[in-house]
Amino acid sequence: MANTTSAKKATRKIARRTAVNKARRSRVRGFIRKVEEAIASGDLAVAAEALKAAQPEIARAASKGVLHSNTASRKVSRLAARVKALSA
Repeated sequence: MANTTSAKKATRKIARRTAVNKARRSRVRGFIRKVEEAIASGDLAVAAEALKAAQPEIARAASKGVLHSNTASRKVSRLAARVKALSA
């Protein structure tokens, strides 16, 4: 258990940040799931629209440090490739 005042404050700050990061990560997963469901249904228009909505959300998570930038790029790239494959 934290003893010093600064350590106690640090644990409060960490708890707040953890809650924010958890919410943001959950939100990103929801956007990704919508894209994957649209891909599974085979509807190109819906999948493209879902990807368009997911991209800024994934980028935002990366800029806030919730996801590593390479991880975010990889996720967007793979989703985009799967959406593109629907049109072929």
